[in-house]
Amino acid sequence: MQRLLERAEAEIIVKKSRFISIAYPIDRLEDAKDMVNLTRSIHKEANHVVHAAVVGPKGDLFSQSDDREPKNTAGRPALEVLKGSGITNICICIVRYFGGTLLGTGGLVKAYGDSTKEVLKLVKTEELIKRIAFSVSLPYDLYNLVSRAIKEEEVTDILESFEEGIKIKGLVPFKNKDSLKTRLLEIGQGKLSINM
Repeated sequence: MQRLLERAEAEIIVKKSRFISIAYPIDRLEDAKDMVNLTRSIHKEANHVVHAAVVGPKGDLFSQSDDREPKNTAGRPALEVLKGSGITNICICIVRYFGGTLLGTGGLVKAYGDSTKEVLKLVKTEELIKRIAFSVSLPYDLYNLVSRAIKEEEVTDILESFEEGIKIKGLVPFKNKDSLKTRLLEIGQGKLSINM
């Protein structure tokens, strides 16, 4: 499975209706609702904001809605394209601005499926790797050495806070956790605290 790295957007026109598809990275199905609300706030004049989402290490958790389009003509075709893509932790919101021509059920299925395909051509992904959370507290004089070790061990989602000391949180690939811990202990020589 691949996971989405960053937001992507594409647009198609079908019989004067605009279909804008936006791919958002998410971690939980509950996040899909937030992405739909965000998209609605940006596209206030849109007739519909349809969504399809796939989440989980196996890509086996799903969410979709037709948002007042006829049943199974919008969210379902988008979800089927998404499920076939091999990408997880993704929510696609498809904004429709009605162009005045009814597309019929077959036309809607094709338009929403095609819109999903268009944005998937643009997305950046990486292999979904099992990761675990960790945090490390350290003095300022060790920051550069610790920061370099963290980057070399492929840590993602890094959050740093600088107060009396420094606290760094992130997600380390499971296969690198022991290596990271060993390196940090060697760097710290008892001056830092690690939680994994």
